[in-house]
Order: sequence, then structure tokens, then C-alpha cells
Amino acid sequence: MANVLQVGSQEFTAAEVMPLLVNYGLLPQFLREVVIDQAIAAVSCDADEVVLAQEQFAARYRLTTPEAVQSWAASQGMTIEQVTSPSIRALRLAKFKQATWGNRVGSYFLKIKPDLDQVVYSVLRTQNRGLAQELYFRIQAGEQSFAELARTYSQGPEAHTNGLLGPVELKLCHPVLKPLLMTCQPGQLRPPTRLEEWFVILRLEQRIPAQLNDALRQRLLDDLFETWLREQIIQLQPRLVPDSLSIPVSA
Repeated sequence: MANVLQVGSQEFTAAEVMPLLVNYGLLPQFLREVVIDQAIAAVSCDADEVVLAQEQFAARYRLTTPEAVQSWAASQGMTIEQVTSPSIRALRLAKFKQATWGNRVGSYFLKIKPDLDQVVYSVLRTQNRGLAQELYFRIQAGEQSFAELARTYSQGPEAHTNGLLGPVELKLCHPVLKPLLMTCQPGQLRPPTRLEEWFVILRLEQRIPAQLNDALRQRLLDDLFETWLREQIIQLQPRLVPDSLSIPVSA
């Protein structure tokens, strides 16, 4: 069996590489990159796009002249094509994402928008049920402000922010608090709610609807790609055959 890798004086066969990838915890990343390479194999870049990728690479490393790029590549023991290859690969991947999921982003946004909406809310937590009930009635009656009581009595880090948290996406809120915040109206005070060892008083201050701007569109595009990629990796059944690694993948 032919050797496929030499590191110093040590040589490795194809049959030995896979166990090493597993032992070193590198197999998931290896499979990820293989799947990506197979997915973008048919994606090409025109001359202008290649130049743009190279310019982005040069800007990232603050290389202002072609000579500087050449010198940097030489210092790494690589050719210009090798050092700029990751930038071109990233561009091909971006084109693959757009071509595959670009027309699905709008419907995906509408589907998950409730989770993407942001909230600003006040919270006060204590382990004392009686105290929580008393503080709730004080706030409800307007005897003392939420901020004042949170600053004095809350046992969480929110005590340092007058009880105020956010803006934060609803999907990142605690599973117990999330449905309460989703159904609250701004200014609505929630009575003490049990949350693990805490009793929590909650008030929604502001709801900020998510908007499908360019940044969010790219994020959702990346989310769709990552979901697909995870599914591809789960479905893979990698196995070693003599002198090669066979990994089937479908786009």
C-alpha cells in the first residue's frame, strides 16, 4: 500500500490517516471541508472575481503592492496561487450559497421572525417567594419603581443594570421567559414566575421587530447552508479503501 503522507521521517498510509483524524478530533472538520469542496466543484469565478478575491486577501494582511504579496507568499513557503486560494474558495462558496438558498431566505425569515424579534425587558429575581410577591405588589401599586427594587433586591447580575436586560433576540431568552415575553405587551408586568430556584418578576419594556436587512439576510443564508452541511455530514458513511478515502455526498 502506497504511503500518502510523510511528516518528518514518519510515513502514513491511507489506512492509518482515518484513525488519526478520529483520535485527534479532526474528522468533523475534515468532512466539512470535503463536503464544501465537492459542493463548490462546479462553481467558477471569472477573472474580475479572482482579482477581487486577491485584493481582499492583500487588504486582510495589509499587503499594498504585488511585490509585498509575492514576498509574503515566499515567507510562507507558498506560491501566490496557494496563499490566495482560500479567498477564491470563500468567494466560490458564497456564490454556491446564493445560488442554492438565495431565493429561500425571504420565506425562511417569515417562518422564524418571531424568534428574531428583539426585546428589552426588566427582570427581578429572588429565591424568596414571599419577598417576590411583596415586591410585585409594590411595583404594581406604583409604590416603588422596578429599577429601584431590582437594584436593591435582585440576586442576579441585572441588579447592576436596574433590572434592565436587552435588546436580545427572543430565541436567546430562557425557555421559561420566552413565551411570557412573546405574549406581553410593552409595559405589562408579570407576576412572580418560578424559574428553577428563582422567583422572577418580569416586565416587557420594548419589542423591536426584526427587519430583513443585508446583514440578517447573510446570516440566514449562512444558517440555511450550515443546516444543509450538518445533514450532509450526518449522512456520510466514510470508509477507507486502499490508497483512497471514499466519501459520497449529494448537493
